Amino acid sequence: MTAPLHLISLNDLPQAEIESLLVRARDLKRGDTQPTLQGKSLGLIFFNPSLRTRTSCQVAMFQLGGQTVLLSSTADFWDLETQEGAMMDGEKPEHVKDAARVLARYVDGLAIRTVREPGPRYREDRRDEAIHLWARHSTVPVFNLESMLWHPLQALADLLAMRESLGSLQGKKLALTWTANPQPQQASVANSLLLAAARFGMEISIAHPAGYELDEQLVAEAKSSTKVRECFSMAEGVEGADVVYARSWGSLKHYGQPTVEAAQRGKLRDWIVNRDLMARTRDGRFMNAMPVRRNVVVTDDVIDGDLSLVYEQAENRLHTQKAVLERFLRT
Repeated sequence: MTAPLHLISLNDLPQAEIESLLVRARDLKRGDTQPTLQGKSLGLIFFNPSLRTRTSCQVAMFQLGGQTVLLSSTADFWDLETQEGAMMDGEKPEHVKDAARVLARYVDGLAIRTVREPGPRYREDRRDEAIHLWARHSTVPVFNLESMLWHPLQALADLLAMRESLGSLQGKKLALTWTANPQPQQASVANSLLLAAARFGMEISIAHPAGYELDEQLVAEAKSSTKVRECFSMAEGVEGADVVYARSWGSLKHYGQPTVEAAQRGKLRDWIVNRDLMARTRDGRFMNAMPVRRNVVVTDDVIDGDLSLVYEQAENRLHTQKAVLERFLRT
């Protein structure tokens, strides 16, 4: 049996494939939707709450003629063992390898969100073991709906939104800025956007407070293909930007120390995108993956303004996911 293709990060796809998916998503958005997945089924598994991702995946399969089976880790099944070779005499009654192998006999693909609360050590969470285990043991394609390190389908939607608004992204400036948020978030959205924008030739500035640096290996990877600048000032980061992308992420310096991190985060409420900040851009578009805390992450006048792309991003999740599902599940 030929090994299935999985989508764990956009690094799994060559540039030509990403271009093809974006073109197809554009056509789907314009109304070229056919029942190309008639008779196909997609299993949706969530270990974390979801609004846009779950809904857009279900609607995508419906519009393509297929169907979904929705499973929630809190309501529909038990905690799964992930350690290879484990002596399973504890509370976990089933191994992920068995769940993956069985579900793969029922459905044509598995779309899984494995992101969760941070563990005690970043080095372990960075391995993204959960999503890789599902892919390793599944005999059907596995789609990453967000893991500890990546959110590839969000990055595709972001690329499409930027291209729709700006045209070619080559040489355009992206300001990826950390923002205040009472709850720390994984850097999966920022990581995926960083490398996707670099692949499309955007110049990137990353603005964040001290101690909130992104993964140094991923930043180095982005720097290997485009100009990337890091700074500790929002104003400096957004200067002359074509796009301001607001996103909060947890501190790697204080990873696994929630009390310490929360105290540090509480001092940074002035990291908010407002009209004065956007005035420093070059008619900059505002972007955010949502959900967004209004007047904490961004002021109402910016997110509701004419240059806000947040709803285009959200809609594009539907169309880019249709393009991906067609590509991977169509026979």
